[in-house]
Amino acid sequence: MPPIRFAISLSAMAGLGLALPAAAQDISFDSYVRTLAAEARAEGVSEATIARMTAGLTPSERVVQLDRAQPGTPTASGFPPLAPYIATHVNAARIAGGRRATAADDATLRRIEARYGVPSQILVAIFGHESGYGAVKGNFDLAQALATLAWEGRRRSLFAAEFVDLLKVADKGYARSELRGSWAGAFGNPQFLPSVYLRLATDGDGDGRADIMNNRADTYASIASYFRDAGWRRGQPWGVRASVPAGLDVDAQAGALVAPICPRVHVRHSRFRTVREWRALGVQPQQALGDDVMASLFRPDGPGTPAWLLTGNYRVILEYNCSNYYAMSVGLLADALR
Repeated sequence: MPPIRFAISLSAMAGLGLALPAAAQDISFDSYVRTLAAEARAEGVSEATIARMTAGLTPSERVVQLDRAQPGTPTASGFPPLAPYIATHVNAARIAGGRRATAADDATLRRIEARYGVPSQILVAIFGHESGYGAVKGNFDLAQALATLAWEGRRRSLFAAEFVDLLKVADKGYARSELRGSWAGAFGNPQFLPSVYLRLATDGDGDGRADIMNNRADTYASIASYFRDAGWRRGQPWGVRASVPAGLDVDAQAGALVAPICPRVHVRHSRFRTVREWRALGVQPQQALGDDVMASLFRPDGPGTPAWLLTGNYRVILEYNCSNYYAMSVGLLADALR
């Protein structure tokens, strides 16, 4: 997410006579937390919330270890095959869990789908992938995790802003004990960062709160809000299986544009053509897809393996998590639930 709040933070700190250090070792953790607290105060967070969210904070060595262990960009040697990933992420247990969630929440899902235009199966698939249908949401103290990541400094502008946004979330009446999640700051059933929560979390049942930690109606409505905001097109699939003629040079269909975000993800997709144009090249969708729909050809595991025509809605899934493996598994799980 764009760290646009960083420039604002600098201005706010300058006005308070505070300086943002360039690296963690430039300032003690306690002093840095006071700097973050001053920023939160300048942005309207109450003193009571600041006090309870910063009380007893210490840096987490485990969070720093996990952050530094993150893999880098894949090398040019290639990508792991998709099929084994799908086999472990769209398996019988996850499909069964999705069917149980769909049956239990049927009326809620139908209402939210009608309002936002995002299929209920997509909402449930995101719920399943992000938190195992609410079973695995993470148990890190978000205040400690985000303060540690901001202080450590590798991605300071991002995590300093997320820490302040976390305090704004807490200021809505959530206890610190409720605000637990992943080591990188995502939380709740849909695993939103605090900034995403503030922008897109939605009350799904009319009780006046957007409780993505415990309330499934709020969870589904918030995911749907995210997808609508990212440009989901109502009534269009994310993609369909396609047959590719043996003589088609798939590499020659590569797109000419370089994606500004996640280029290693999008470089694997062909240029966009209408389905009519793909049919003229011998590429046949195996499910209904309008002739005027723009689609990109994706054959992740090479010649002789499954291929898909991906619509713009697939790119919306990528907005949620910038990975072809993730987006394909969400789409295929949604198809299995349908």
